[in-house]
Amino acid sequence: MDDQEKARILSACDHTLLKQTASWDDIRILCQEAVKWRCASVCIPPCYVRDGADYLRELKEEQGVPEDQVKACTVIGFPNGYSTTESKVFEARDAIENGADEIDMVINVGRVKAGNIGQTAEEIRQVKEAAGDRILKVIVETCFLTDEEKKQMCHAVMDGGADFIKTSTGFATGGATFGDIRLMAGEIQGRIGIKAAGGIRSFEDAARFMELGATRLGTSRLVRLAEAEEKKR
Repeated sequence: MDDQEKARILSACDHTLLKQTASWDDIRILCQEAVKWRCASVCIPPCYVRDGADYLRELKEEQGVPEDQVKACTVIGFPNGYSTTESKVFEARDAIENGADEIDMVINVGRVKAGNIGQTAEEIRQVKEAAGDRILKVIVETCFLTDEEKKQMCHAVMDGGADFIKTSTGFATGGATFGDIRLMAGEIQGRIGIKAAGGIRSFEDAARFMELGATRLGTSRLVRLAEAEEKKR
């Protein structure tokens, strides 16, 4: 794979660090890497959004990166999704006030398993209303869902007005699979974006996910690979 193709893939990456042990120093490095490699965003814990958004702005100004590139992204209802809708709405508003450009929310998987798809769509709608013109990605945690539930969630995410459906938090029993992306792409038919997250181990994996219909990738591994390759040259 040539450098141009790798750059295209990196531009679709949400460079991510959501580990419980993440420090501000770790987040600063993540931001530096994301700007260097022109990733789509950094996806960071809510407690770091204010400082992270400010730091990203400084880095982009220094390096001449357009304001609409390398966005600040954070998560709400993370990682289990079973906080109340009101809590998620508050988290979304708080994140935006702190400078978040994009929000990744986790659904209540238990509601989906109980067949409450309409209630889930309404929660998404309320969070999207709070997010306004910011991008909202909805994490459905595919490893817990049947294929039929995945299809239902594709429609619930669209009905709720979100911008992306996202496979996984990376904190459950499994991440994105090629089969999941193929299934989602078939249901969505290009009406919203698809974010594959969790378990993307190589640029070849990433390329395959994008071939199948993913338009965003949630990972930190690809930047690590790009950094390692650069050091070898």
